[in-house]
Amino acid sequence: MPLRLAFDDLCALRARCGIAAVRTIDDAPDYEDGAVAPSGPWQSLTDETVRMLTVPARVPSSTLVEIVRPPVPIDSGLADLAASLGDSHAEYIGQALAEPGMRTTTDNYRDGRLIGLHLDNWDKLTYGRRATGRRRLAFNLGPGNRYIILGDVDARAVCRAVHPDSYERRYPHTDDYRAYVAAGHPIRCVRIRLAPGEGYMAPTEFLLHDGSTEDEGEPSTMAFWLGHWDRGVLPSLV
Repeated sequence: MPLRLAFDDLCALRARCGIAAVRTIDDAPDYEDGAVAPSGPWQSLTDETVRMLTVPARVPSSTLVEIVRPPVPIDSGLADLAASLGDSHAEYIGQALAEPGMRTTTDNYRDGRLIGLHLDNWDKLTYGRRATGRRRLAFNLGPGNRYIILGDVDARAVCRAVHPDSYERRYPHTDDYRAYVAAGHPIRCVRIRLAPGEGYMAPTEFLLHDGSTEDEGEPSTMAFWLGHWDRGVLPSLV
């Protein structure tokens, strides 16, 4: 199942999105060896891309991307922001600051090198259960814009391609995507702009992703939660 993005307003979607290919980073000491990142340049969404992103009938909410306006934090703070959205077990997982001008934002805490586009593994789900994981809710606290970048090939498709004889026993991993790209298989990624006060819900254990502040002149801080949420629990921005 490829990247699916819920939207009702095509003009609003196109105004904040771009698409590009990805490549293996082999010439940047600030990145891990084999890391994958957008290759640019960012292009406008074509009609073909819009058809690819459009959500067909009966797609589970757990695999959807939504661009949303989260509620304003209440007096109890960010930790309780997601409590009213329908999952009483939603988990606040903290904040991440990104300086301006970063092509991707997530680093390896062990050595500080950027890991590039990657797959989350909070729920540690096998191939067969990968599409049932929690989605990530993100809220841009500002002061600058932030982007979410999402790959258009899902974790199960990549796992099947890289491990054709054993994929059913595997736990899909970022390394699968790195091997997939290194072998010459194409992946495109969509970049979605998020202003302060805006956010997303995305299956980051199912889709290649990372944040970005490329082309932006201010830092931004994102707050994050994990949970099982139905489509439409927050107002859509597109």
